[in-house]
Amino acid sequence: MPPEITVQVEDEPGRGDLDAHLALLRRAAEATLRRARADDAFLSVTLLPDASIAAMNAAHLGHAGPTDVISFRLEGPDGRLEGDVYVGHEVAARTAAEERIPAAEELVRLTVHGTLHVLGHDHVPGPERTAGEMWRLQEELVREVMREASAAPARPEAGTQ
Repeated sequence: MPPEITVQVEDEPGRGDLDAHLALLRRAAEATLRRARADDAFLSVTLLPDASIAAMNAAHLGHAGPTDVISFRLEGPDGRLEGDVYVGHEVAARTAAEERIPAAEELVRLTVHGTLHVLGHDHVPGPERTAGEMWRLQEELVREVMREASAAPARPEAGTQ
C-alpha cells in the first residue's frame, strides 16, 4: 500500500504563498518515506504560524518560543508507521531569508527533517548536527526534491489541503 500523506496549512487557509508549496512538501515527504521503504505509512505535515508552533514547543518540549519543526512518531493499527510533522512556516521564512535560499527549499528541508525523525533518525544537538548521517541524508533528499521540482514544477493535487 502506498504511503498516505496529507499536507495542510493551519489557521491560514487560502494563503497563496503557502498553498503553492503544498504539493512540493508532499513530494518531499513521499521521497523521504520512499527512501526508507516505508510503504505502509500515514504522515501528516502541517504548516503552523509562530504562535501555534510556539504553543506546541512549550506544551510538548518545554521550550519557549517558536521553533522550525516538531515531529511525533505514532504507532498505527497493526504496527503501521504513523506520524505528524509540524513546520513553523514563519521560522522557515526567516531562516530562508538569512541563508539567502528560496523559502520553498527551507520548507522542503524541514519537511524532510521532521519525516526523518518520524522514521527514527536522530542527530546530536548543536553545530555538530551538520556533520552527522541524518544531515547528510536530509540534504541529499532536499537536493533530489528540489532538482525534480525544477524539472517539473509541483502542481496542487486533488485532496491536498
